[in-house]
Amino acid sequence: MDDIDRRLLEMLRVDGRRSYAELARQVGLSAPAVHDRMGRLERNGVITGYRADVNPEAVGLGVTALIGIQEHTDTEYSVVTDALEQIPEVESCYFLAGEESFLIKVRVGAIGELEQLVTRLNRLPGVARTRTAIALSTKWESRPQPLGGITPE
Repeated sequence: MDDIDRRLLEMLRVDGRRSYAELARQVGLSAPAVHDRMGRLERNGVITGYRADVNPEAVGLGVTALIGIQEHTDTEYSVVTDALEQIPEVESCYFLAGEESFLIKVRVGAIGELEQLVTRLNRLPGVARTRTAIALSTKWESRPQPLGGITPE
């Protein structure tokens, strides 16, 4: 990955709808050259997908919670991760060092749904206990971080 690839990634992370022509203009290449670079970044697993960022409240998911999960000491972590992967309300899952093994971010429509979800989580094989924090508001999330000190134009 060179500086041009990094600049392309920076621009796409800020605005993923930029056309190849616009990206090409910004980095001084042709649109076909940018298309080739993007294809290579996708094949190499640098770009893992494209998506629309949706306002959760606008689609009925107004409750966000962070839930720490402590697993039983004799549990293989894949037992828990495999189960978590099947729960659509789980948006993110992080494996942790420390007392809790996992931290998950979940989104639901109402507090009652969160209560039901926490009950389900506590019944999963391998889960010893959970600890839930409800987000009162979201100030920002998914903020793109600079790659290698290159600022997008």
